[in-house]
Amino acid sequence: MRLILRILISVMLPAFAAAQDPDSLKGFRFVHSIPGQYLSMNVDALGNLYLINTGNRLMKRYPNGDSAAVFNEVRKYGNPTYIDVSNPLKPIVFYQRFSSILILDRFLSLRSTLDLRKNQIFRVQAVANSYDNQLWVFDEQEFKLKKISDDGRLLQESADLRQVLDTVPSPVMIMDSDNLVYVYDPSRGFYIFDYYGGWKNRLPFTGWTDVAVSGKKIYGFRDNKLFSYEISSLQLQEYPLPDSIKGYRAIRAINGFLYLLTEDAVQVYEIR
Repeated sequence: MRLILRILISVMLPAFAAAQDPDSLKGFRFVHSIPGQYLSMNVDALGNLYLINTGNRLMKRYPNGDSAAVFNEVRKYGNPTYIDVSNPLKPIVFYQRFSSILILDRFLSLRSTLDLRKNQIFRVQAVANSYDNQLWVFDEQEFKLKKISDDGRLLQESADLRQVLDTVPSPVMIMDSDNLVYVYDPSRGFYIFDYYGGWKNRLPFTGWTDVAVSGKKIYGFRDNKLFSYEISSLQLQEYPLPDSIKGYRAIRAINGFLYLLTEDAVQVYEIR
């Protein structure tokens, strides 16, 4: 009887311990928490966080949570639609309602302001930095992916996508990474272009939110799961989010880490 009891304990105890640690069981390891009350969040390739606090200030924090910079005029044109931090030296703040972009430096000082309407671009939902320090915009009036300068000059553009594709995107995100430009429409998936605006491929991953491209991987969230697609191997992985990861305001995956914005902190997890 004692031998049987020992065997049962040796089998059940590890399973019980694993059940008490759902984060590690399901592929996530808690790293640390950065306290504070914030309304929105983004993360750059260096792990710096960009947070809008309840006082409507844009704050940059280093990966360990220390303050790096503050920008006080983030509500110059109302609530920003998106803050692109793909280039840590040049964060941009986009206001869709006014078709305007604020271009900042790495210290969050204002460098310039761009009104797209003055450059005959009137319908835009998505903008992003380009690899060569210019800007990508998707013109939904002409159905073209355009590269423009900081002062709005047209540098290059794709063909009219209505003449190339059966269905054209209405993108909410543009991402420039590793010689490719990813245009994401949640209802149609990813449209992939080369750096000259030539269409290359389409990935039918629909319904994703908080998408990001980091290295050779595309990340996104749907149905309380993190999806990771490796571009070179065409391998799609999914990670069910642990029960302990709930009630977040924003979520982001980049560089092998998961960032959660809650009511009173930013929680950082390693994706294992």
